[in-house]
Amino acid sequence: MKAFTFLALLMIAIQAAPAPAQETQAPTLSEKLQPYIGCYNNLSGSAHRSKSRYLSWAAPSGPTGNERNIYGTYTLYDPAKCAAEIDAANRLEPHEPELESAGAAFAKSLVALAPLLKDANDYYEQGNYKDDRMAKGKALHPKLMAAWAAFEKADDSLSAVLNVLNDKVQLERLAEIEKTEGRKTHYHVLEVMMKAKILFRVEGEDKSPDLAKINAALNAYEASVKDLDSFASGADRQVGSIFMSQVKGYLTTSKELMRRMRDKTPYSVGDKMMLQTARAGWMVEGSPPRLVHDYNSLVDAFNRGPGI
Repeated sequence: MKAFTFLALLMIAIQAAPAPAQETQAPTLSEKLQPYIGCYNNLSGSAHRSKSRYLSWAAPSGPTGNERNIYGTYTLYDPAKCAAEIDAANRLEPHEPELESAGAAFAKSLVALAPLLKDANDYYEQGNYKDDRMAKGKALHPKLMAAWAAFEKADDSLSAVLNVLNDKVQLERLAEIEKTEGRKTHYHVLEVMMKAKILFRVEGEDKSPDLAKINAALNAYEASVKDLDSFASGADRQVGSIFMSQVKGYLTTSKELMRRMRDKTPYSVGDKMMLQTARAGWMVEGSPPRLVHDYNSLVDAFNRGPGI
């Protein structure tokens, strides 16, 4: 698994049940988390992809001007907006010092990275390296690598804090749904998402795979999928077909990756070529990039609304 770079996973945004209109309540942890999750979902993947694109043609030691293909980088969309939202969230109760510190560092790293990416992308897109013999590209390289390193450190920290707090919110929300609605469609949708996240974590670990742990998480997710499917296909169908397709597609991909790990199935020459390309690896069935792609697609479908 160390041969592959995982893009940052999307966080599952769970809104707490609205309070009765006549009551005025302090913001909940769920409400406080939303700006951090929104910024993470909107910008983390883009920042990771910008580095992957750059290193798809430039060596880690820097560009020389003799590269066969020169593509530049990707840019970030409005990190200043993200920074403002996190700053506002940091002032909200309930205060979570670790979250607030990690959020501020995450926003700061993106604000620092964004202008470097724009400068580099303009330089490469306009072919200016042809005019200065790659002088500016060589000067930009250490600045880009340092900014990406700072981002990755901040990204890891925020991801870890968000996972802990988001898990807590989701467990509380699941218990609330079970108490007020029973184990019906709404309950099973949230449960399947929580089991999907656990499966992603154990199957996507960047170390030797623990097949027993993976199979336990896989079986738990599959059981939740079957429970949801039984409610989703009933007379009062409430779950959209697109969401269910993502749920089952992620199950298939998880099984294929587990089998590849278990059977030590090698990749074909064509598969290896796609896995070395930043935006093509997800097309290889039973691969870590495909797991990342299908998990993120599932989370995106959930965050848009599963149809319930």
